[in-house]
Amino acid sequence: MEEKTRQQPISHFARRQEVRKRSSLERIRDFDEVSLGFNQDQAMSEAGRCFQCPAPKCVRACPVGIDIPEFIKHIQNDDYRAAVKVLKNRNSIPEVTGRVCPQETLCEAVCILAKRGEPVAIGALERFVADSAEEQELDVQRPSGKKVAVIGSGPAALTVAADLQKLGHQVVIYEALHESGGVLTYGIPAFRLPKEIVKKAINYIQRLGVKIEKNIVIGKSLTIDDLLESGFDAIFIGSGAGSPKFLGILGENLIGVFSASEFLTRCNLMKAYKFPEYDTPISVGQRVAVIGGGNVAMDTARTALRLGAKEVRVVYRRTEKEMPARVEEVENAKNEGVQFMTLVNLVKILGNEEVQVRGLECIRMKLGEVDSSGRRKPVEIKGSNFTLDSDTVIVATGQGPNPIISQTTPGLKIDGEGYIVVDGRGRTSRPRVWAAGDIVPNSATVIEAMGGGRNASRDIHLFLQQVGHIRNRNWLG
Repeated sequence: MEEKTRQQPISHFARRQEVRKRSSLERIRDFDEVSLGFNQDQAMSEAGRCFQCPAPKCVRACPVGIDIPEFIKHIQNDDYRAAVKVLKNRNSIPEVTGRVCPQETLCEAVCILAKRGEPVAIGALERFVADSAEEQELDVQRPSGKKVAVIGSGPAALTVAADLQKLGHQVVIYEALHESGGVLTYGIPAFRLPKEIVKKAINYIQRLGVKIEKNIVIGKSLTIDDLLESGFDAIFIGSGAGSPKFLGILGENLIGVFSASEFLTRCNLMKAYKFPEYDTPISVGQRVAVIGGGNVAMDTARTALRLGAKEVRVVYRRTEKEMPARVEEVENAKNEGVQFMTLVNLVKILGNEEVQVRGLECIRMKLGEVDSSGRRKPVEIKGSNFTLDSDTVIVATGQGPNPIISQTTPGLKIDGEGYIVVDGRGRTSRPRVWAAGDIVPNSATVIEAMGGGRNASRDIHLFLQQVGHIRNRNWLG
C-alpha cells in the first residue's frame, strides 16, 4: 500500500498537507511536544508539490542559504540521507530550525505557490528529514593548526563552531551555564522544542570535534584578552541577550512579578515544572497576565497554563495583526485557552498589604501613525483606565545584552543599548574578535542569528587563511 502511494503522480497544485498536532485538551496537561510533524506519506505528497524552480526565490530568502529545491528533490526520490546532507551543508541544526524557524515569513513567503495561499511546507519537510535520516557521515577537513574560541552555545555560536570545525580549525565553546544550547535550552519550552532534539543537535557539533567547556563565564572566569593571550587565533562572541527588560512602571518590584527570561529559564533549564523532583520551585497564581506579543510571550502564557494557572491573559498594546509572534504560535495559544486583550497597555501593577500582586491598572489604546518599526503606533485613549484582577504578572517585552563582556573588554565598541557593534562581516572593533546573534542589534530569530553566525564564520576562515595580512587600522568598516 505504501509503495502504491509513492508511485501515484502528485500534482503541484494539490492541497498543502496539514501538520499533525496533539489535541489541545491533551497537550495542556504536560510539556511534551505539541506538533507531531509529517508522517512519511504526508512528506512524500508535500515534496511532490515543489516546482523545482530553476531560479528559486526560496533559497535567496533563507538566511543561511539552504538549497531548498535540492533537499526536497531527494525527499521525492526517497533518499533522506542525501536530503539531510544538503541541509547540513548550510545548516548544522536542521532538526531545530525545522521546528522554530519562521519559514512562513521567509522561504515559504516567496514560494511560487504562496500566490495561491498554500506554499510548500518547507519547514515541516526540513523537520521530517532531520528527524528521519540516519546518522550522517562527518565531513571535516584536515587540521589547520588554528584555534577559535566561541563564546556561548546558542544558534549563532553553534553555527560558527560547526562551520569552522568542518574547515579544519579547532573550536572550543565556552558556555556560562551548566547545559549547552543557549536560548534553545533555557528559552524555548519543551512543548515547542524538545530538549532531546537540542541535545541531538549539540551531539552532532561535538562529533565534528568541537570541544565544549561549561560553567565558564567569559568576562568573569576568563576575559577576551585572556583567551587571545592563551593561544586562540580568533574569537567569536555569540553570548545572546540574557538581561530582561522591564517597563519602568510602579509595582514591578511586587511579589508575583517575573521577567519572561527568569520564568522560562526556571522552567526550561532548571525543570521547575518537575518540582520537587528538581530543586527549583516556581509559584504561579490562578490569574496570570503576560505583557507582550512576541513568541516569548506565547511561550510564557502556554507554560503558565501547564503549571496550573486557571486563567492566562496576554495583554498587548497593538492589535493581533501587529503581533510579532508567529501566527501558528498565537493559534496554538488560543486553542489551549489563552485569552488575548489587545489594544490594552499596562499602566501600573497593584499590590496588597503583603506586597503581593493583586491586579493591574490598564488603559485602552488606539492605533495612530506608522512608527519606526513599520507598524502603527499605539496611542492612549484618555480616561479609558480600568483594573484587571491578577496575582501573577510576567513581563515579556524583550531582553537586552548582558554587559559583562563589554565591561571587561577594552576597546570593544557598543551602541547606546549595549549591543556589540559589528560591520557587514561580523567584525567587532577589536582585532580577531567577531560577534553575531542577539548580542548584536537586529537579530530577532534563531535563523537570523544563524545567518549572522554563518556570515562571521566565512570571514573568520578567510582571516585564519591569511593571518598577519589584515591590518588593524582597517579592521572595522
